Amino acid sequence: MTSEPGNATISYPGGLRGRWRWGGSGSATAVFALSETGGELIDLGPTVATDPDALCRAELRLEGPRGAWTARFASLIHDEPRALHWDAAGLLVVAYGFHTYGLETATGASRWEHRSATPLIALLGSPRLEHVVVQAEIETFAIEPDGAVAWRVAHSDVVTAADLIGGRLVLTGFDGQVSALDPRTGRGAA
Repeated sequence: MTSEPGNATISYPGGLRGRWRWGGSGSATAVFALSETGGELIDLGPTVATDPDALCRAELRLEGPRGAWTARFASLIHDEPRALHWDAAGLLVVAYGFHTYGLETATGASRWEHRSATPLIALLGSPRLEHVVVQAEIETFAIEPDGAVAWRVAHSDVVTAADLIGGRLVLTGFDGQVSALDPRTGRGAA
């Protein structure tokens, strides 16, 4: 086990408040030591491995106007979890390690899960898009509300950063090169 678990409290639109805890390999006991009671507890760790507690673990406690729930995640790599509230779809989209999850905002129930071949580095959304954009090290993909992949683009260089800027998805490669995609279609943008 490494150091103390990481902690973050994040407010999401719609009166939602999330409390995150996460830690390195074998830190499940420390990460879950302060778990709060009340509401549904959903453990998504077994979708990643048969013994998820041997991996890196994360826990999200979400409270909102419709109640509270807790979800647990597992990852093969030490990663800081990230999430965005997709209000139009009624989802909290979570990215952790290699996996992206679509969780029902009201209950925490898993609506879908997507696994990437490489670690995730960014999770992006906009009211102008009909999907969320997930950036992994060597691929970009868009996921629709039902979990279907709308489009996918492979990259020849490792992507180290991704941002939505001026209606474009701007990607920075490991070699320092910058490129842009249309976030609606995945096609190259000028």
